[in-house]
This record gives sequence, structure tokens and C-alpha cells, in this order.
Amino acid sequence: MPAYNEEANIENTVRSWYPNLEGKDGRSRLVIADSGSTDSTHAVLVKLQEELPKLEILSETDRQHGPKVMALYRLSIERKADYVFQTDSDGQTDPSEFASFWELREKYDGIFGNRTARGDGKSRAMVEKVVCLLLRLYFGVRVPDANAPFRLLRTEAVARYIGKLPENYALPNIMLTAWFAHGKERICFREITFRPRQGGKNSINIRRIFGIGRQAVRDFRGFKREMKKNPR
Repeated sequence: MPAYNEEANIENTVRSWYPNLEGKDGRSRLVIADSGSTDSTHAVLVKLQEELPKLEILSETDRQHGPKVMALYRLSIERKADYVFQTDSDGQTDPSEFASFWELREKYDGIFGNRTARGDGKSRAMVEKVVCLLLRLYFGVRVPDANAPFRLLRTEAVARYIGKLPENYALPNIMLTAWFAHGKERICFREITFRPRQGGKNSINIRRIFGIGRQAVRDFRGFKREMKKNPR
């Protein structure tokens, strides 16, 4: 999970997700990429570590969401994890839905959430539709939800594509979805619950989303050339 100014959510989110480590490999960890917060997010996480031994804090990252996600994916590769599951720390996703993804892990290289109903507003749902349209136009891939922060990926597959993205890339989940689909990885999409933010304020507003989107379109041109040369 990436985290930024999530003092209103972080404790409940960590406590609700932590039980999903039960019954997994003893090396499994819940890792929070936390840096740059101006509230008590970091202090809450440090306190939780006294009680939750498999909770780790990854502090040496950029403050932005995308670079934090990139750092978490790279960490899973460095540690030779079999799988990496990524979600967000704002309480919008439902930990109880993880089990159904985990049961399918051996059948797929990537299992992606599909937010058919969204609690974060119509404007963000519209942004996602535009993103999926752009992926179809640029890369010829059809996906129902490109950016859902609820995905279980085989780390070996992530390693095939993560190096194609800039180190501090802003939209790694979108491009990993596109690469997985274009590279003919074994993927599926499963409907997930996506609740309203449980507390605090989203640091990415619609104006900033459109700014990121303009840069993304420019980036897509380069990625398209790369895909033609190296599909996987």
C-alpha cells in the first residue's frame, strides 16, 4: 500500500488487511510505502509495528502515489516474492474480497479488480472510462478497469514490464494493466467493492488528474513504440 496523509484511515486499514497474511508463507509481509506525510501517518504506523510484526514501512520513496507503487513492486521483485498484491490505504477496498483473488492465483499471471460501482463519484468513473478508451486506441487492448488499486500479480510477470517504465512513473498500475493485456499474460478481471473514502481528503483532485492525463498521453506514444518492438 502507498500512503500519504492517511492518519484518518491508516490504522483501521492496516488492521483490516493484516489478517490476510494468516496461512500464507512466513515471509509474507504487509508493506506500506510511507513518505512525505505531514500528518501523523508515520507515527501511527510505527506504533502499529510494536503489535504487528509482519508490518513493514518503506520510507525511502517519493511522496507521490505512482513512485511509491513502483517502489513497492520493485521491492517484491528484489525479495523474490511469488506474488504481489497492491491496494490503497484509504479504506475504499474490501479486505474480505482478497480471498477469492488468492484462490485463483495459480491460474493467472494477473487478477485485476473491476470497479463496476464506484463510491468515489461519477467524475472519477468517467476518467477511468477515458483511460480505458485511450488504452484501446493506443495499444489495442480492451480492459474494463485499468487503474483499480486491487490487484494480485505474479511477481515474475511484473518483472518483465516494470523496467519499461520510468523509475518515478506516475501511472504504473495503468501501464502494467496495458502491458499484461498486450503481452498476452493470463489475466482476468473480477468485480470488487469500491467504497467512498473512509476519512481524510484525497490528495489528487480532478484538476491534477487531467494534468497527469495530458502527460500520460505523451508517454503513451513512447510506450506504443516500445510495445511494437518488444511485445513482452
